[in-house]
This record gives sequence, C-alpha cells and structure tokens, in this order.
Amino acid sequence: MKILLIGAGNMGGAMLEGLQDYDISVVEANSKRCQELANRYPNLKLLNKIPALDGYIVLLAIKPQSLSKLQTVGEANALISILAGTPLSRLKESIKSKAYIRAMPNIAALKRKSVTSVTGDESFKDEALEILSSIGKAIWLSSEKELDIATGIGGSAPAWIALVAEALSDGAVNLGLPRAVSYEYVGALLEGVGALLEDEHPAILKDKVMSPAGTTAAGYVALEEGGVRQSFIKAMEACYERSCELGK
Repeated sequence: MKILLIGAGNMGGAMLEGLQDYDISVVEANSKRCQELANRYPNLKLLNKIPALDGYIVLLAIKPQSLSKLQTVGEANALISILAGTPLSRLKESIKSKAYIRAMPNIAALKRKSVTSVTGDESFKDEALEILSSIGKAIWLSSEKELDIATGIGGSAPAWIALVAEALSDGAVNLGLPRAVSYEYVGALLEGVGALLEDEHPAILKDKVMSPAGTTAAGYVALEEGGVRQSFIKAMEACYERSCELGK
C-alpha cells in the first residue's frame, strides 16, 4: 500500500513511527519540520507539494481549519482523516476518493500505544484497521456519533490522565517524596493499571484494592468529596459537545 501523509505535525509526526513499514511519502509545508523529519528518518520520502492522489491511500493530518484551503488533483484509493470534528460529508466535498474513513488516534502513537477510533466506509474497514493498528489498538465504530463520543476517551483523555498523574505527583511531593521519584512511581503505576484493566472490570479492580477502613478507602472518600468522578463525566460531555460544534 502506498500511503501519502499530508501534514506531519504533532499527531501526524507521532503516527510516522509506526508507519515506517509502509511505502510512505510525506507532504509537510514547514521547512524546519521537514529538516527534523529528514534527520530522524533519513530514507523518508519528503515532498514539498501534494502530488496527484491517484494510487495513494491518503492520511490527512492537517489542522481542521486548513481543509478549505487544501488543493488536490486526482482520486485517492482511500482517505483516512484524523481531523477533529470534521465529518465525512465535508471530506467528500473537499477531496476525491474511492473510500472515506474518519479516525481519531491519540498522542500515544509515539510509542505505538495509541487507541484509535475508526469509522467510515465498510468497504475499506479492514485496510484502515490494519494501517491504524500499526500505531496501537484500532477500534471500529458504527457511526460518526460514536466516534465523536469516543474522541473524549480516546483522543483527549491522555491530557486528563496526565493531569491525574501530575496531581498524584504533587500530592506525594507535598508530603516529602522527591519529584523525580514520584514521577517514576506514577509512570510505572499507569502502565501496570493499564495492563490489569485489559482483563479486569474497573469496579472489580477498585474493590480488590480497597479494603475496609484502609488507606485506599480513606483516599477514595476524599476523591468523592472533591467530585472527581462527576468532573470526568462532565469532561466527556464537554468534549463531545465541542466535537459536534466543530463539525457544524
């Protein structure tokens, strides 16, 4: 498969690491960024303008507001867009392709650990999941509404989890633990809990850790008093509403 990555900023660049096994060409307008990519990937095909799309699977990773300025010729074999809040209908108006896919990866693509939401034309489902599985776990969703909902938990939640990690570290430092040690704990903690959650329901895992009148229970009560659970639920709602707004 020939892949044409249009835009290699934060997310497009993060995805590049896992896409090296493909025949990939990159279009990047920023000259400084091009030099960075050339230094990191000496054999990467870097282009200064968008070629005819014929024969390519196009991976579109530009800013959503730049879509209206994009000029292309030819017809792609498929278009995979990671533009937040940009519906399939708008993509079809902007770029000619035989199949259209919307995807929402996250920044963990840098470590090939992204969880990527995917939806679009069923005719290209298998190929899209194969490509996006190169950067982590790809999950097919039945509609754009489901993808907009999943944007919070898949695309935005890494920032929220990072906030949790920082807060835990701050709490430990406040009590006297060195900052570097606290970060070491938090990083290992998140990796371990993530592995456990692959096989364990969150509520069951919580109950296993929280013994009667123990330290975990005391901390849990404090979190509930602070409205942490409700705050995360509201964050999901706010993210979904914003995604819908961007799509209008």
